[in-house]
Amino acid sequence: MPGLLRGIARTAVIAGTATSVSNRVSRRQGQRWAAKEQPQQQPQQQPQAPQNEAPAYAEAPPPQAAPTPSSGGGSVDRIAALKDLGELRAQGVLTEAEFNAEKAKILAT
Repeated sequence: MPGLLRGIARTAVIAGTATSVSNRVSRRQGQRWAAKEQPQQQPQQQPQAPQNEAPAYAEAPPPQAAPTPSSGGGSVDRIAALKDLGELRAQGVLTEAEFNAEKAKILAT
């Protein structure tokens, strides 16, 4: 059962990260398109927002992975975590750099 919960939590983190990245890419692409269209249009006077006013939206902080609970068998948890990482790398979910960073975190604990 803990393996199932860990898998569900990992999936939620990956989905949240993918959504965040997708939103940023869409927003950046929209800004690029707007910048390309702006020179083609005639310059218009637009009211500027006051300098002290906050933007309508705030950039959300990146999602953080849930900490793995540690039990008395620390080496068993490390081995399981390293196996999970290896599976994710083999599936193409993690890049080699991400795999190495996570492996270093696991081995440092």
